[in-house]
Amino acid sequence: QVQLQESGPGLVKPSQTLSLTCTVSGDSITTRAYYWSWIRQPPGKGLEWMGAIGYSGSTYYSPSLKSRTSISRDTSKNQFTLQLSSVTPEDTARYSCALCVGLDPKECYYWGQGTQVTVSS
Repeated sequence: QVQLQESGPGLVKPSQTLSLTCTVSGDSITTRAYYWSWIRQPPGKGLEWMGAIGYSGSTYYSPSLKSRTSISRDTSKNQFTLQLSSVTPEDTARYSCALCVGLDPKECYYWGQGTQVTVSS
C-alpha cells in the first residue's frame, strides 16, 4: 500500500519560501501514470489543488499559484518537494501530499496525514 508523509517547518515568516517534502513508500514516483500532488486547505476553506509532478518529471501548477510555486523530486529518495515563495499569512493552511490520477483533489486516492503551516512573523 502506498504511504505518503509530509515533512517541513510548521512556521514560516512572511516573504520567505515555504518548503515541504513528501516521502513516498510502497510505490515509485517514477512509474505509473500518476500525479504526485500538493493540496492545501486554509482554515475554514475548501481544498485547493496547488500542483503536481508526474512520473516522467513533468510539472503542473494551479494558474493562481504558478508564479510562486515549484515542485521538484529526488528519485533516489522517492521524494517530491514543494516550494512556495513570497508567502503571506493567507498561505497559512494544512498542506498535504497525495497520489492522484488527475489534477483535482477529487481524483486523489492516497494522502499523507498533512502538515500545518502557519505564516507569521
